[in-house]
Amino acid sequence: MSDSPLTGSRRPVRRAMALAAAGTALALAVPAPATAVSGADRASAAPDPVSSFGFTAQERKDALAYWTPARIKAVGKSVDLGPTGPKTKTWTGPQLKTVGRLFMVNAGGADTWCTATAVQSANRSVVMTAGHCVRRSASPVNTNMSMVFVPAYSKGRQPYGAFAVRTVLTPRTFGEEGTNDVAAMVVDADRSGRRLTDVVGGTPIAFNRAVGGKISSFGYPATHPQLGEELLRCVGTEKKENGRQVIPCDMTGGSSGGPWLAGFDEATGKGTLVSVNSALDAFRPTKMYGEILGATAKTMYERAGRG
Repeated sequence: MSDSPLTGSRRPVRRAMALAAAGTALALAVPAPATAVSGADRASAAPDPVSSFGFTAQERKDALAYWTPARIKAVGKSVDLGPTGPKTKTWTGPQLKTVGRLFMVNAGGADTWCTATAVQSANRSVVMTAGHCVRRSASPVNTNMSMVFVPAYSKGRQPYGAFAVRTVLTPRTFGEEGTNDVAAMVVDADRSGRRLTDVVGGTPIAFNRAVGGKISSFGYPATHPQLGEELLRCVGTEKKENGRQVIPCDMTGGSSGGPWLAGFDEATGKGTLVSVNSALDAFRPTKMYGEILGATAKTMYERAGRG
């Protein structure tokens, strides 16, 4: 899965397309520092399945200041990926407090956004999204920055405020090889000192689940007329294909990282996260791909919950 807008995938999925929406280039990415390992340790220790990077307190403060309402409005207007497809509908049910827009400056220096979800966790501060929403695939030093999660974002409204991202975790193979496109993030408390899921609740998450059943996929795609301002949904029955999960869906850029919810109850807006939006089958898509959350994703999530 590539992290650049609408480019081909490194994964063995035919013409899988990137989902992150890119806007105006404003800044340069800062390479993540490497961790030194001695020769003896390198010989004896298996590679850590998870890699991570983080932001200083000042960087997190600057990120919150950077993402002003005006800048958020501007990034939404900076890209239009065409009309919203017929499989994609505006969500008009109960407010999904845990799902929101994830704003960032990508590794190429562009303002952009993805979709992300607050999940149940030990530290009440974990958010799940796609790997390509937080770093460039198969390029360990190219990580995104100025990352802020806004739960339940809608038409400029931020009903529960914004949460700066403190730590980012991905499978090691995503940074090095471009495989296993999923990420966990740890966010700061809000300006009132409240932890994320104490404010919005947390979506349950499942690992090592058999593929199959009805899925509701959510996201903030950069298609018109919504242009990232409203939460949209696809519904379909998932199947296994090329080592991933797939559903019929035509959401596109900006919906990256949005949750796949199994057992979704339209009356309550509740479900269990079983994957995230990762890749499309074409520029004008008919399919959405998501990773199967296995042992590495579980290790990553549990480590984030201790962060």
